[in-house]
Amino acid sequence: MLNKQKLNIILLFSLSLLTACNITSDYGTDEWHQYRMSETKNAVYDNGEDPLESTVFETSSEIRATPVIAKDKLFIGNHGTGDLFAFDIHTGKEIWQNQAPNWVHSEMIFHDDKVFVGTGNRMFQENGIRGTGESGVLALNADDGEIIWKFNTDGEVMPTPVYYNNAIYAATGDRHLYKLDADTGEFLDKVDIGSTISMSSPNLSDDTLFVGGSGPLPYTFTAYDLLTDELKWQTPFEDVVSGLDDVPPAVFDNKVVTTALEEAESEGDPKLYDHMIYAMDTETGEVLWEERLGTGAGVANNKSGAPMIYEGKIYVGSPVTKTFYAYELKTGQKIWEFENQPIKAPPVAKDGIVYFSNVKGEVYALNAKTGDVIAKKELGGILAPAGPVIVNETLFIGSQDSNVYAVPLEEFMSE
Repeated sequence: MLNKQKLNIILLFSLSLLTACNITSDYGTDEWHQYRMSETKNAVYDNGEDPLESTVFETSSEIRATPVIAKDKLFIGNHGTGDLFAFDIHTGKEIWQNQAPNWVHSEMIFHDDKVFVGTGNRMFQENGIRGTGESGVLALNADDGEIIWKFNTDGEVMPTPVYYNNAIYAATGDRHLYKLDADTGEFLDKVDIGSTISMSSPNLSDDTLFVGGSGPLPYTFTAYDLLTDELKWQTPFEDVVSGLDDVPPAVFDNKVVTTALEEAESEGDPKLYDHMIYAMDTETGEVLWEERLGTGAGVANNKSGAPMIYEGKIYVGSPVTKTFYAYELKTGQKIWEFENQPIKAPPVAKDGIVYFSNVKGEVYALNAKTGDVIAKKELGGILAPAGPVIVNETLFIGSQDSNVYAVPLEEFMSE
């Protein structure tokens, strides 16, 4: 028979072992270093926490950014006003609010209990630089929202910055890529990439940044080597007339994928465009294949759809053709298409289902292999051009009605 003292010791040891093996995780990731978290742009994270109940996170103005979910908090910024928010992920209550000096068009990134966000607008200065007013990058304390540092740039920082090796990289409307110290905001370097970057958030993959740019012509796609801090290659697209600088590219299996618009033959109004999709070799910039998604009238903003890669397939929507597509990454062969509404945002996919949002406030769940509709859910407003993300079986998406919606995936199946 064990005496009471030995029994207590065993019980305490067992309890500590169970505690060590079952530490309650934070809801959300510990690191979010680039636009939509991953190089494929399929923003999915699961650490075993239960799905949230349906929740609406209310901000003060229009949202066009991706919600970032990290360490029990949701971070989001407002497009026109520059308001910045953190919410308790479990209660939906605001934790803090602060203010950026200009638009916040894309998401914050998260590292070491700090969030970093770019700020700027789409207007042009008289000298041709894009972005009027104060533009740059802010670093804030993720717990209380206090500004740690601010660095001003000559042009807008509408794309999402990138964290890499204790540095923040920001592509700008003044045709440069800036490198800043992540802890202090100290200027470390900048390189002239020769292209204006609108909303093409750089993609971080294998120590390389990939980004699409516009003027001066021709539209050009750039790869930047982070190990050497030098341009790796640049590929010009002579026939592109818009969109390349709007699209955050997706990367997988040594291929980088983007989209853009080329002029189509047309008479009268409206002017028509071919919506194109391109796959390039990540090492050389060689265009491996290109395909025409379709032809249609252009739109005012977010002119080209942003791709996402899932299980060797590309999923992308078109604001021009009002259609959602699936393509083979390796060959460029079209698998299926689903005609709907103007679609600007990248989708998200999990467990064989791809979820995409449209400008009518709807989120569709489609069979990723066939394109068949599984479910549809109506939310509110114009859903943000940044698109949905999935964290712990919960879909999050920002809307231009000023809300972030959190919807457990099981609700799609019950619609």
